[in-house]
Amino acid sequence: MKRILLLGGSNQQLAVIKHVRSQGYHTVLCDYLPDNPGQYYADRFYCVSTTNQEAVLEVAQKEHIDGVVAYASDPAALTAAYVSEQMGLPAHPYKSIEILTNKEKFRAFLREHDFCSPIAKGYQTIEDAKADLANYRFPVIIKPVDSSGSKGVSLLNDTKDLESTVNSALSFSRSKRFIIEEYVEKTGYQVAGDGFSIEGQLVFRCFANDHFNGGLVPMAASIPCQHPRHIQDKIHREIQRLLTLLDMKTGAYNFDIRVGQDEKVYLMEIGPRNGGNYIPQVTKYATGIDMVEYTVKAALGEDCTTVKMAEPDGCWSYYAIHSNKSGILKDIWIKEEIKKDHIVEAYIHSKIGDHVPAFTDSRAAIGILIMRFAAVDQMLDMLDHPDDWIRVTIEDDRT
Repeated sequence: MKRILLLGGSNQQLAVIKHVRSQGYHTVLCDYLPDNPGQYYADRFYCVSTTNQEAVLEVAQKEHIDGVVAYASDPAALTAAYVSEQMGLPAHPYKSIEILTNKEKFRAFLREHDFCSPIAKGYQTIEDAKADLANYRFPVIIKPVDSSGSKGVSLLNDTKDLESTVNSALSFSRSKRFIIEEYVEKTGYQVAGDGFSIEGQLVFRCFANDHFNGGLVPMAASIPCQHPRHIQDKIHREIQRLLTLLDMKTGAYNFDIRVGQDEKVYLMEIGPRNGGNYIPQVTKYATGIDMVEYTVKAALGEDCTTVKMAEPDGCWSYYAIHSNKSGILKDIWIKEEIKKDHIVEAYIHSKIGDHVPAFTDSRAAIGILIMRFAAVDQMLDMLDHPDDWIRVTIEDDRT
């Protein structure tokens, strides 16, 4: 029986744990949260942080693991590459994953190889950043170099807010470093979605449209992508050039890409893992390609050549149920016809009476809806104007 190590047991990671179990494999789970839901589905659970590379390696060696899966987690992807490299298991090169999961190193790599990239630089202290601010054109983005899911990311319009935004970024950085990068004005929707490579060749990609709630965190992603074909092909070529330069192997990717003026393609982030917010499930509905299945196959070194490019059939999306302010969750109202005609799956992670945070990063989602639509225009209108069909009621929890 093959033994698979899974890094992370959150609600959104249950899909891969359940899939591995359904294939008859022995599942070993690492997660630093003692109350993670994944432990109740895994054969063996270790309360170990997925970013502690040596501790996870010790678990992998003890359990005689055949493959490591870091599903929907950039920080865990680096650990998966480290453990796999140490044990001779299938994986992308550790150094390449290190570049893709560190925003400072990624921006430097893009500049070195003549990709379109915003002006960006890494810092450790506020004082160093202040000394450089004159070199940037506002607004700028402040980010931790090594976080994901928009955690600690802020838009800075005025130097008076530098300290608070830097402190927020540093609070989410394991290495205690942050970057400042110029804001890239986009044309059309920001491009989201997932892809898959076989021995470094991008054989499948399903681009999506990101929808924002006025902030920096996507509240939805919809398929099919609304950029014209020649733009999508250009994006594909830029991703392929990156994968070739990094000597990537077989596995899944999550995309955050902006198309700027003069059709310039900015690879904002290429995560070496599946997308969060149930994007792999949305992708499967749209294309028939099961990214969960192939992610597990890749980790075990099994044949993935049946992955082929597939055009989306129909209109699909996820939508993150959220609140723009923190407080006590009192009600989630969804129009009845939306429940009946558009919601395919619903994953509600918070209960009535729970405290919920403001939607400032992906962890703050109250739940995720997987949705289908009759036409593109309907889909885009509903996702760009969700207040017409869904409302979250929050009660102030201040005492």
